[in-house]
Amino acid sequence: MAVSDQKKAIAAKKAAVKGVNGQVKTKHYSSATFHRPKTLTLRRKPTYASKSVNHYTRMDDYKILVSGVTTDSATEKIESSNTLVLQVHIKANKDQIKRAVKNLYKADVLKVNTLIRPDGTKKAYVRLTEDCDALDVASRAGFV
Repeated sequence: MAVSDQKKAIAAKKAAVKGVNGQVKTKHYSSATFHRPKTLTLRRKPTYASKSVNHYTRMDDYKILVSGVTTDSATEKIESSNTLVLQVHIKANKDQIKRAVKNLYKADVLKVNTLIRPDGTKKAYVRLTEDCDALDVASRAGFV
């Protein structure tokens, strides 16, 4: 037997006597905080729906447009600058107001300006395009 084979045999005998626990190395931590390791997260598979019926549309066109403003300054806006003055829902945004005017009054909207009045209601100035007459739309809607 060669010398190197004897050394290998002795090393194997020592390893067999000592067992596999002698090979464990200690982990060196580089941070003082412990971060929990990422484990398996399965997708949810509910056995029943969380809601039985979907909610009705909370903001339809009729709820968005509350009423038309019929003051002297509002009628002057209609006549001079082709602009409708409307009282709208407090949570309605400009896109919703634009869509509601287009659907209900069949008028093309150029732009919408909004403001919240001191009494807590929201007012919208709806500027119509040149081919739509604001006076005609207001008379069809019934607030002039």
